[in-house]
Amino acid sequence: MSVFTIEAFLAILGLALLLVEAFVPQVSRRTIAAASIGGTALALVLFFTAASHAPDSLPSFCRPWMQLDQLALFYKGFFLVITLLVLWLTHECAPYLGKYTLEGRLTEMFSLPLIVCAGMMWMAAAQDLVTVFVALELVTVSFYVLVAFARKSSLALEAGVKYLILGALSTGVLVFGIAWIYGTTGSLSFQGIAAALAKPGIAKAPVLLGAAFLLAGLGFKVAAAPFQSWVPDVYQGAPIPVTTFLSVGSKAAGFVVLTRTVDALLVGHSVIGPEIKGLLLILGSLTVLLGSLPAIYQQSVKRLLGYSSISHAGYLLLALACDDSTRSGMTSSGIVAFYLATYLPMTVLGFVVLAILRLNGGGEDIRDFRGLAKRSPVLGLAMTIALASLAGLPLTAGFMGKLFVFVSLVDQAYWGALVCAAIGAAAGFYYYFRTILAIHSPETSPASEPLKLGTITKACTVVLTLAILVLGLYPKPLQQVLSKPAEVAAKSAH
Repeated sequence: MSVFTIEAFLAILGLALLLVEAFVPQVSRRTIAAASIGGTALALVLFFTAASHAPDSLPSFCRPWMQLDQLALFYKGFFLVITLLVLWLTHECAPYLGKYTLEGRLTEMFSLPLIVCAGMMWMAAAQDLVTVFVALELVTVSFYVLVAFARKSSLALEAGVKYLILGALSTGVLVFGIAWIYGTTGSLSFQGIAAALAKPGIAKAPVLLGAAFLLAGLGFKVAAAPFQSWVPDVYQGAPIPVTTFLSVGSKAAGFVVLTRTVDALLVGHSVIGPEIKGLLLILGSLTVLLGSLPAIYQQSVKRLLGYSSISHAGYLLLALACDDSTRSGMTSSGIVAFYLATYLPMTVLGFVVLAILRLNGGGEDIRDFRGLAKRSPVLGLAMTIALASLAGLPLTAGFMGKLFVFVSLVDQAYWGALVCAAIGAAAGFYYYFRTILAIHSPETSPASEPLKLGTITKACTVVLTLAILVLGLYPKPLQQVLSKPAEVAAKSAH
């Protein structure tokens, strides 16, 4: 079975579940959820089988516009994992999500993530900007529905409108950039663009303008400054599973495209290479600061995680601006992938704890976390480790991700960006550990009942927590996986 067949299976399953709900409304939510989660789990198992003999598993008609290098396979597996976690989290949140939907039905919450996953997997393998655009719109349009899905919530409707308007604007900017790139380079494929930029006779000003619009359009997708203003409001208004998907899945999808684009723009002897690096350093530094500093004043943990997401996007942009890191054995694309792999368990774990508190009548304010360690020692410890990892505490996964970024900045002598990154990290320690302090503080209100966790919830919480610790203590296996695309990229650069 080919990887493309698995992706098509997910998209068809998502459409089938939508049709079943439309024409057979008596089907229970539990059946829809089981089909969605079971189908994604099956796709994940089949993916590891198909990936073992890639790229031969790619059908011939897909090869002109798709590729299956090691980086693409990594991100495809990444998207399957986060989709499975989001579907499970949606099932856990169903009791309170149903209160905000029409007739309490959640079919779209179980079917649209499958279509989003297929679109993100196609983005990871795209070889040209047309394929990127089509897959990106498939993902974005699905998110328009998911963000505003809680129709009875004014915050969700507001978030949906903001995301729709700004998303449509960013799409226009992206298409404008694609048009300029095609007009100046004569190609829409990443390989063709890289070959054109390596020629000294190409007109520099128009191709630089096209690259700037292209990066601006993609900057919205990854919440890069100055296109990050939508994040806190959308994250706060969207349902928790959707916020999780946006924070991890959508960000990773945007960065895999951004990685391919930057690799093409920064090819050896590129006429716009220095300008693109400078732009990435400026945007990355601004993104770190505009994500970290406002987070200091946040009282809502959900909004805090939104600003945190902006800050982490800044670190990833700074990593993209750096060349190969000999000390980590990875290129910038490998470092970005490693950072996202560490970002997944700690972010998902944070939203899982938020969801459990909501299910037990709690809120999203920092004050609602007071006494969590007493009410549920498992959740208290897990949330503490997740927040410490987001801050970059040593012996956690987040520390290793930030370490590789800082080492790359030092190796390239980007001292200004390094100072901004250090300021962001210092601010992060303040607002993350302020929440940790609340978790281990006594409750101000009368003692609440202990939180009861299901077996699957406990298992997922423990697995995510162990993933944070294992990646922090022993990151070598993941480095070795990501070193393969680094070697390929180094050869292609020469």
